[in-house]
Amino acid sequence: MKTVLPPHLPSELERKLASPAGPIPGGGRNGAVRQPIHVVYGGAHLFRADTAQKLGAIAQRSLADYAPDAASLANAIGLRSGLAEAVYGRVAERLGRQPVEDYRLDFEDGYGYRLDAEEDGHAESAACEVARGMETDQLPANIGIRIKPLNAASHTRSIRTLDIFVSTLAQRTGGKLPLGFVVTLPKIVSPVQIEVLVGVFEKLEPALGFGSGALQMEMMIETPQSILNERGECALPGFIAAADGRCRGLHFGPYDYTASLGITAEHQHLRHPACNFARAIMQVAAAGTEVWLADGPTTVLPIPSYRASPGGPPLSAIQQEQNLSSVHRAWKLHFEDVQHSLANGFYQGWDLHPAQLVTRYAAVYAFFLSGLKAASARLRNFVETAAQATRIGSIFDDAATGQGLLNYFLWAIHAGAVTEDEAREQTGLTMDELRSGSFLEIATVRREGHPSR
Repeated sequence: MKTVLPPHLPSELERKLASPAGPIPGGGRNGAVRQPIHVVYGGAHLFRADTAQKLGAIAQRSLADYAPDAASLANAIGLRSGLAEAVYGRVAERLGRQPVEDYRLDFEDGYGYRLDAEEDGHAESAACEVARGMETDQLPANIGIRIKPLNAASHTRSIRTLDIFVSTLAQRTGGKLPLGFVVTLPKIVSPVQIEVLVGVFEKLEPALGFGSGALQMEMMIETPQSILNERGECALPGFIAAADGRCRGLHFGPYDYTASLGITAEHQHLRHPACNFARAIMQVAAAGTEVWLADGPTTVLPIPSYRASPGGPPLSAIQQEQNLSSVHRAWKLHFEDVQHSLANGFYQGWDLHPAQLVTRYAAVYAFFLSGLKAASARLRNFVETAAQATRIGSIFDDAATGQGLLNYFLWAIHAGAVTEDEAREQTGLTMDELRSGSFLEIATVRREGHPSR
């Protein structure tokens, strides 16, 4: 066969391919490492060591009052009957066992601007409550604080709050941070703000006895400058680089973002096309990295319209019915918002009210359980053919789809929708194969005839 080029590339071209630009594909936090499925935001001044347990109790009461059985919850959120019992049982169990996976003590929008002495006091008292939660093992698996923006108006206040909080915490705990501790930086418009926060971290860590790199950050993506810089380039790779390995996640702030685009309050919601665009940019920027993605909140809260006064007359039948309708409407909206996020690859989101924990878990469990049978058949069939293209029904699969199917089961396990044993039984994969997080590795080993233990 006639060819023009030599069998091997010239050395100067080989060198170019040996060091490709860009992130390494297959970052660990996008499936193989456990990411919380939500984060609850609450004013830092309100936080107590047992806040997570109290929120869980409120969520359980909301479920009992407004959806006392599987059928009523399914009717409220539009869940098909075939999933109702399984979803309801998992939701009730989760609210009793681990209602809150991640929590942010908020010194920004959920706190507001106060006198300096007042915020100083709250930064100290909040740190003491976190330390107490560490001692009593009451904290969620992940926790952190959101500081004010590092802009001209609030950067001094923001850094002082961070300093007081972590200094007090270190004093109370002997230089220990809670597991999963993170600092959330809002309203970023320039990588310089990120560099400044990293510089603050680097001064705090040795002074407080923290190890190098112990302080991690999340970035709020809620300004147009977070998406495109002044040159029309995607800003997020530069933001992530400025964090110097400390960026744990990108959290989308839909309401500040849409407001900055001139979208009126009536049309500000999670599924607005402008939000879809921003989330897609976030996904592209974080692809192949270890940076987690999180979606924003639903601001319509599942709160009853009427409350009986202590010692007063009970609510009328009409008032009770209006309460039920109000909570169910908010639940349905939240359920649909979470499902939309999941379908678009955002597996974590914000919750603002404890009653939203009901529909957070219901939406996540329903999302994975509804596709379990089909995904199981496709992945099992695909693995058995060791990554050769195959057909099952009318769906064509290739190796990339194989990884997508594996990711589905990894997220389903992480979310608690299925257990590892259930996933192993459904897919035919071993535990080692599931935990590897790599379909290519599984297929390669299977082709070579050496299945994992």
